[in-house]
Amino acid sequence: MGMKIVCTNRKARHLYAIEESYEAGLVLTGPEVKSLRAGHVTLGDAYGMVREGEAFLFNAHISPYSHADASTYDPNRTRKLLMHKAEIRRLLGKTREKGLTLVPLKIYFKEGRAKVELGLGRGKKLYDKREDLKRREADREMARVRKGRYD
Repeated sequence: MGMKIVCTNRKARHLYAIEESYEAGLVLTGPEVKSLRAGHVTLGDAYGMVREGEAFLFNAHISPYSHADASTYDPNRTRKLLMHKAEIRRLLGKTREKGLTLVPLKIYFKEGRAKVELGLGRGKKLYDKREDLKRREADREMARVRKGRYD
């Protein structure tokens, strides 16, 4: 079947230096899956956390599916993540270190199942962000010169 990317968190790589990434399954209800397939999801303020030996995704906004009953639906509810115990223990140890956070990078369907890619990130300082911007701009400039499109 392949992989269909539903949503990416472009802000994550700007705000965090991603050290490792993990894949986790998502526990969803039926209408949530339909809404995901339609692309009605936002990862802007979302984050992951390990509690009582289980991993959870907080603040991921999945809009209500238009053809389902939305009277009791909470779009920002906490969703359980499906991961191996060893991975969860490793994440728990890493997130207890100072400054490391679990950040969702993208949500996608892999072989028909909803997955989320989590990055273990360290918050960037302002000067790190500026350095990335300078490096990106220099790379663009070099590419222009190589193509011969320099003005």
